[in-house]
Amino acid sequence: MSAGRIDDCTGVILAGGRAARLGGFAKGLLRLEGEPLVARALRLFDSLFASSVVIANDAAPYQGLGAQVLPDAIAGKGAPGGVHAALRAATTSWIFTAACDMPFLAAGPIRLLASRRVGVAAVLVRSGGRLHPLHALWSSACLAPLERLLAQGNPSLVELSRAVPAVVVEEDEWRAADPGGLALENVNTPEDVARLGLAYQL
Repeated sequence: MSAGRIDDCTGVILAGGRAARLGGFAKGLLRLEGEPLVARALRLFDSLFASSVVIANDAAPYQGLGAQVLPDAIAGKGAPGGVHAALRAATTSWIFTAACDMPFLAAGPIRLLASRRVGVAAVLVRSGGRLHPLHALWSSACLAPLERLLAQGNPSLVELSRAVPAVVVEEDEWRAADPGGLALENVNTPEDVARLGLAYQL
């Protein structure tokens, strides 16, 4: 895998969740080693990608972090709506998506996914027996199929991956890039905040 930049890709942080189990606290503002998770992700993305964007219907928590913040183009569609907004806005042929509550994003695992893009429209990971579409690469060829799915109802991103040519990086290959299993960690509960060593300070 090349250690260079992935210049045909935009880094996307999806920050649209309500975080009900965290009392509505904006999960992207959780801190690791004193730095907001979104700021950490943007710093990584700046080293990897041509550009970065945060997708959030409430832009206020993420102003001042140096990235464009855009709302969903179609409201009420969850993560698929966020991916749709990112694909519409991207000026690159690919986007890499990550949830705002992933503390341990890393270049190596992302580059592994990027290396598997030849001849497909999406690259996902299967780990722990399930697909992880919020740590994935989606091409501009996914936009029209996603718009069709959104027009029909409330699809999942897994449904999108089945509607386009996609490759899945399986567990054995993935563990070589992410041996500690940290890249896919995310935060849903106060227990997760404590377990992952995060803090709520603003």
